[in-house]
Amino acid sequence: MGGVTVLVASYAGAASAPAYARLAGLAAELPGEQLVRRDAGWPVLLYADPAEAIAAARTLREAASRVPAGELLRIALHTGSSTGPAVRHAEQLLAVANPGQTLLTATTAAGLVEGAGLTDLGMHRLQDLGSPERVFELTATAEPLLSLDRVPNNLPVMFTSFVGRQTQVAALRTQLSGSRLVTLTGPGGCGKTRLAAAAAAQLADRWPDGVWWVDLSAITAGAAQVPEAVAAALGLLVESGDRLLIGQLRTKRALICLDNCEQIVDAVAEFVLALQTGCPEISVLATSREPLDIPGEAVWRVPALAPDEARALFVERAALVSMSPDAEHGLPPGSEQAIRSICARLDGMPLALELAAAWIPTLTPEQVEAGLSDRFGLLRKNVRGVAVRQQTLAASIAWSYDLLADDERRVFSRLAVFSGGFSLDAATTICDTTLETFSRLVDKSLVVAEGGRYRLLETIREYAATRLAEADETEPTRDRHLDHYLSVAETAEPLLDKDRDAWRTQIEPDRENYRAALDHGLSLADPTRGRRLAAALRWLWNLQATGTEGITYLRRAIDRDPDDRSLLQARLLYGYATVADTVDPFGYDAAGRGLVLATELGDDRLRSLFLALTAVGEFFTDLQKAWDLTAEGRRLAEGIGNAPARDANVALQCVLLALWDRYDELWPLLDLVADGLLTSGERGIASTVLTVWSESLMTTGHPGKAIVLAERALAAAEPLADLHRVGAARGQLATLMARTGRIAEARELMRPLLDLAETADAVVPNLGQVMSVISYWSGEYAEAVEWTAREVAPDGPFADTFVLAMLIPTSAAALRAQGKDATEPLERAVQLARRHNLPRIVADALDQLGRAAIQDHPDKAADLLHEALTIRADRGLSTYTIESLESLALLAVHTNRPTDAGRLAHAATITRTERGLATPPDLPALPTSDEPPLALDDAVAYARRMRGTRGRPTTGWASLTPTEQQVAALAAEGLTNPQIAERLYMSRGTVKTHLAHIYTKLTVTNRTELAALKKP
Repeated sequence: MGGVTVLVASYAGAASAPAYARLAGLAAELPGEQLVRRDAGWPVLLYADPAEAIAAARTLREAASRVPAGELLRIALHTGSSTGPAVRHAEQLLAVANPGQTLLTATTAAGLVEGAGLTDLGMHRLQDLGSPERVFELTATAEPLLSLDRVPNNLPVMFTSFVGRQTQVAALRTQLSGSRLVTLTGPGGCGKTRLAAAAAAQLADRWPDGVWWVDLSAITAGAAQVPEAVAAALGLLVESGDRLLIGQLRTKRALICLDNCEQIVDAVAEFVLALQTGCPEISVLATSREPLDIPGEAVWRVPALAPDEARALFVERAALVSMSPDAEHGLPPGSEQAIRSICARLDGMPLALELAAAWIPTLTPEQVEAGLSDRFGLLRKNVRGVAVRQQTLAASIAWSYDLLADDERRVFSRLAVFSGGFSLDAATTICDTTLETFSRLVDKSLVVAEGGRYRLLETIREYAATRLAEADETEPTRDRHLDHYLSVAETAEPLLDKDRDAWRTQIEPDRENYRAALDHGLSLADPTRGRRLAAALRWLWNLQATGTEGITYLRRAIDRDPDDRSLLQARLLYGYATVADTVDPFGYDAAGRGLVLATELGDDRLRSLFLALTAVGEFFTDLQKAWDLTAEGRRLAEGIGNAPARDANVALQCVLLALWDRYDELWPLLDLVADGLLTSGERGIASTVLTVWSESLMTTGHPGKAIVLAERALAAAEPLADLHRVGAARGQLATLMARTGRIAEARELMRPLLDLAETADAVVPNLGQVMSVISYWSGEYAEAVEWTAREVAPDGPFADTFVLAMLIPTSAAALRAQGKDATEPLERAVQLARRHNLPRIVADALDQLGRAAIQDHPDKAADLLHEALTIRADRGLSTYTIESLESLALLAVHTNRPTDAGRLAHAATITRTERGLATPPDLPALPTSDEPPLALDDAVAYARRMRGTRGRPTTGWASLTPTEQQVAALAAEGLTNPQIAERLYMSRGTVKTHLAHIYTKLTVTNRTELAALKKP
């Protein structure tokens, strides 16, 4: 026959771990495919041929007879059409086996020829609650099976398999061990009946006087009918009332399962209370959409199916109705995503999933998923023998709705206005109800309570929405919903300046409700409330990487009244600009428009904030202009005593000072704002400030402290779950790790961002730059170049910006390491870095140009390398000064000055080691020195004295670098500092620095004296 034959084996009782290890070893020697499962500690083997499976069972039995505990081994075989159900049925057969037995179902036994040593054990009912089936024994123990037939019962026959829920069954069994009354509650269709029956079947042997199933769904009147139904199920005498029944049960040990109690819950509670009082060894397992609410009751709320369980149920039921030989193969290829979506949208409700799966012969999973927009029309199926309330999803929920009182129905329908979860205060306010009425809906399983918040299953919410619409209450309820959440948001708004973490805790759980309120408010004829809500929620879109969604809402709010010149419009523009900063900084000039409006309104606080945001827009083109804007913004904020506005501007000044390597000015500002930003919960800006601080410490020779600050920056950013902030912080920490030799850790830190960029096509900030650095420091030079190839191209997205200058040095270093010429990009980097006044980048590019020139142009190399050294030493760029010493050591090697080379290289090596810095992978081997190493500053002074192969003097025209000679010539011609800066593409500050060096070397004090000198 076709299909698959399953062999399962385990020990009876509690066998030891070594025994199961031996069993696993024996099973591994058998033919057949071994199924690896996480939820079982015993072997499961699959065979295409039943005869082969039976032969394997004989082999296993013989092998087990020669090992300890082998006599306890049980084996079961079953042949089915698909793997999942076949495995479950084989395990159900195994559960009824005695030690030493090998059992076969009739489908497997059919594979044996007559007289092959089988014993027919007759008809038996397994714990999966299917119909009785014939069981055969391959051995001859003559032991009675541990089937349901050993215990009196009337448990219902289930015509489909029980999928999943093993954790819940185990928990329920434990609950029944300690409680005489357990009530399973949950909404219609959640699987209460099936779960109760499965637990009762597995526990049947605990009750020698039977397990009795009583279906109460047909009873709709008085208390007298409950004992009558119970007596009929147990085959006992009955009279009016419960006195005779209680008397007959007084000495019995039995489990009574009362199914579907909700429509007569008071009558059931009265009966169970009498039963509990008069029959001490009777236990009750009830299913109801609300608790019985009597003393001693253990209420067990049935959860939704887990995602994998829901998928398994859908696939199995779909395969059954489509008559597929295999559950997985019974569905069209590529349907996995649609199936997962169906399971999620149906909240893992078994009834809904079964009704959806019933459409598979007619519709594809994708079509079923699309049809869920009308789920109550789609999820219906007339099945003979199934209660009407279980034939359609709407009927199942209507059964609960019809049992509600009028006030409960009104509140239930109004709850449809909520999206996602909601608080008790929101429910009572918006639905205009009392705690008592609301709690009854929770008790009746129409509302799910979760950790202090509440929600409706989506299917139930849609049903409630139809009832709300029928009552013509949809719009009034949505208005109350908008009013409530607008009040909450505006009341919480002051926290944005005091404690953003507290604001986030209060607002973010209702993100879905705020979306719904915004959509409603912004669609009204008068959008004022919607616009106010959008302004109050501006910071919400800096969380959870929802910036694109946020600027969509804010743009809608602005465009609903584009000519408005009010404070509200200014606040909306501010919100848009703050969110767009990390999403679409150039898409819409909200900052510029907002600055004009704030100035017009005379609001200095908003003006200060807009000045900071406008400065952000100038970062890529004019750093000095950005500084001037932040200086004005800071002045305004300090004038009105507004710390948050001041800190926003100062944070940007920190970024600028770091770019300009002005650390004496930077560190006091970092001290000024960092703690305040963290205390107020302004995690985004705080993370940026800490990242800047971290990089400044690395640059100035403190890598250990830099890593600590980078870790703080990441800790500050992570609660935001914002791709931009978290990505930038992770990138900073990963870069530092790479530069300190922790390559593997750096890659692991970036792994989630790499996966995100690859699978979700997300734009991760600085990803290419960070990965280029990691690749370079791990010696993967081609990869280092590739990571930033698009960005460093002359026509790339950062052409003519300072970002390009910052990207080129690493890419160029990787090119040089491959033996390729990087002169052109390095010269471009020098030009851009001078234009934007980036001393470190100028020095980085000059140093690499100098190294490239050592071989063929040592004099030129000396000029370039010493200029780089001067910048680095004078600016305190201690970490990069080490690279200058190494470069000059390479030059000394080439010019046959081994003593100089050894001293410089020794100083560089010792400093790297002391500071925990990695050695660049492309650094050639350098000579060593037996002398005591020079301290870094002493090594710099030594390098300056030696001045390369030409022995350049320290004073006079010959001492000037090529750049200094250009500056001196232009100054002597009468050009001003701004004119020289524009001519040479450098900042005014850099011109001023060069002139100071020129005056010192030429022993003059001003331009007049400089012009009077004659260059030889």
